[in-house]
Amino acid sequence: MPGEPPHVAELERFLAERGERLLRTAILLAGGQEEGKDLLQAALERVFRHWGGLRGDPESYLRRTLAHLATDGWRRRTRWRAKLILLSATDRGCLPDPMTGVDHRDQLIRLLMQLPVRQRTAIVLRYWEDLTETETAAIMGCSVGSVKSATSRGLQRLRELSDPGRVPHGAGSGRRGQS
Repeated sequence: MPGEPPHVAELERFLAERGERLLRTAILLAGGQEEGKDLLQAALERVFRHWGGLRGDPESYLRRTLAHLATDGWRRRTRWRAKLILLSATDRGCLPDPMTGVDHRDQLIRLLMQLPVRQRTAIVLRYWEDLTETETAAIMGCSVGSVKSATSRGLQRLRELSDPGRVPHGAGSGRRGQS
């Protein structure tokens, strides 16, 4: 289109090639279809402002922006949930039953949302986005060891959350070395 900045066509090509995968990541990070679309839109708005001056891989920059915006959103929602619990202390019926109509995908997303931010982000980037530990560390702004630790702890916690009757790892009789 006449009058468009020269990088608009480049951004459109980028989104045509990678947009679907980025949307899937955003949905997983945000916990829902609409929230994911909003998250990707917000990230694209931020990245677009700097698109012409980006150095290196714009996808990494966009993924990092998604992760940071999702983290900010999780923090805000956590604060609101705490306030809702306080407000609904006298009327328990105002909160929806989180298990109504849940299929496996929704159940997994609900479990992911119970993880701490770093663990959730590491698992989504490593397993849904199939990024390496090094790529994940770069996006999260931490060391590879931190990614390994967050992933391991997150997977362990998901196992515990998905099977409430399961004995947590490291729990037991309190005695070491005995069978």
